[in-house]
Amino acid sequence: MILQALNNYYQRLEDDPDVDIAPYGFSRQKIAFCVTLNSDGSLHEIADVRTQEGKKLLPLSLIVLGNAKPSGAGINPCFLWDNPAYLLGYKADDPKPERTRESFEAFRGRHLDVESNIGDPEFSAVCTFLRQWNPDEAGQHEKLVDIGTGFGVFRIRATDHYVHELEAVKAWWRDQFEQEEDTSEAVTGQCLITGEQRPLARLHEPKIKGVWGGQSSGANLVSFNFDAVESYGKHKQQGLNSPVGERTAFQYCTALNRLLADNSRRVQIGDATTVFWTDKSTEAENLLPWVFDPSRDAEDKVLTNHVHAVLSQIAQGKYPGEFGDPQTPFYVLGLSPNAARISVRFWQVSTLGDLVKNLHQHFADLAIARFDSDPEFPAVWQLLRQTARESKDIPPQLSGVLTRSILTGTAYPDAFYSAVLRRIRADREVWYLRAAGLKAVINRKIRHGGLQLSAITESVDAHRKEPMYHIGRLFRQLENLQTAAFESLETTIRHRYLASAMQTPATVLPRLLSLYHHHVRKLPKTDKQRPWKTRPTFEARINSIVNRISDFPLHAAPIDQGLFVIGYHHERNRYAKSTPSPEKE
Repeated sequence: MILQALNNYYQRLEDDPDVDIAPYGFSRQKIAFCVTLNSDGSLHEIADVRTQEGKKLLPLSLIVLGNAKPSGAGINPCFLWDNPAYLLGYKADDPKPERTRESFEAFRGRHLDVESNIGDPEFSAVCTFLRQWNPDEAGQHEKLVDIGTGFGVFRIRATDHYVHELEAVKAWWRDQFEQEEDTSEAVTGQCLITGEQRPLARLHEPKIKGVWGGQSSGANLVSFNFDAVESYGKHKQQGLNSPVGERTAFQYCTALNRLLADNSRRVQIGDATTVFWTDKSTEAENLLPWVFDPSRDAEDKVLTNHVHAVLSQIAQGKYPGEFGDPQTPFYVLGLSPNAARISVRFWQVSTLGDLVKNLHQHFADLAIARFDSDPEFPAVWQLLRQTARESKDIPPQLSGVLTRSILTGTAYPDAFYSAVLRRIRADREVWYLRAAGLKAVINRKIRHGGLQLSAITESVDAHRKEPMYHIGRLFRQLENLQTAAFESLETTIRHRYLASAMQTPATVLPRLLSLYHHHVRKLPKTDKQRPWKTRPTFEARINSIVNRISDFPLHAAPIDQGLFVIGYHHERNRYAKSTPSPEKE
């Protein structure tokens, strides 16, 4: 299903005249330099074609002849593009100059052998240059020294195209591919994607690049390399275990590389590099990056406002008109590196209508009292970040399970809930995103019948029946009282007792309450400038909460610990969205 959807996406792009996607036998490569020649084949200059973006020099993306640079220890020249060792016989600080010279000779021979077959004057100029070129001269060109090992191409001076883009060259190249297919010794079989009888791909190429943490040279999505994973009794090796036609394998790999190279189709969710697309062109594809990651920066203020308006519509349960037909199929694919391969972390097929409905429910479940500095529409990675001390410590499988639950509207994973509680107990911090995540898990459990509780509201609910919710509120007010009585404190009861109060409140809260009168006596009875820091105010608040608590449990179950955290957060953020919080954090 994944390969079929990717193959269909390739065909959609191929049929779009406004999209420049590599056809079969070609590939998109990152080009760093250009060898510019005069029409007689003499060298004009070696130009750096990279562009400055911030502090980085980014290579030019061009469609060239052939697939990715062949791997292996042998001599393997490309056609009309390659690295400096092949293109010019040059490698900085070369430990094997003989090997570099052999590479150039192979590159030169490959082009000179077909000069008469192509019969184009610009290509002949390249051949003339290759005949005359002395690799010893390459080190004299400073730009080539700076570029290092990037790929280069050829261009004739005063032309607006590269030599490999000539129609005569491309037509000859396509003829070579067709002849190779006709005479190929490849195994012929039924392609599992198209159902056609075609030559089957032994290796699925081009390799997949752009998966965070994967090999820079690329990796395979489909690959078999030892006997234990071969089809039993079929003696099928490598890609023949998953029979896909050579042309179809190229198409799905090219489509996936296209998605991974496009920032508007790719987001990072935990360890999973996630791409998404729709069955047909829609404005939704341009807005989905911000739907999945509302925290990403947009330099265009108009775009930022538009995205916020779309997210607000979704949060209100409205379907954005910009998304088009709500029945349009929608695909999400999460990929993670796994040695020399790529593993599928999650795969979800839905419609835009279902996506909007489930995102609305997700935002509603997360909604909790917050200040303007808190993200209104948290990204998935921001929620995952609450589960670990560092990003690298996030459980690998959690990103896929959490994302799937958001996209399908099913229960959030218990592992997410447990991990957030562990982080709160470990670092004694109750942040907005942590409280929102716990609230979302509990409310979704309630909705799916897993808990017999009333739904948790966005702000303080003084009428809830669960003692642990009010114990969390009480703990926060006792902390407020402590900081009001001793304003210079750097360590509060939160730093010392939060974890114990969450798990074994009976061992902590009576002790803290015994200090209550000692702290409250230090406050003034009246203060016109700060009425929230007076003795009557704290006495009224604390007494009203204590009256809701029947007893302090000896041990608190995980759900009760979550209610404690939410009560704490509600009490801390009781002024959110109205006036600046008068409480010192």
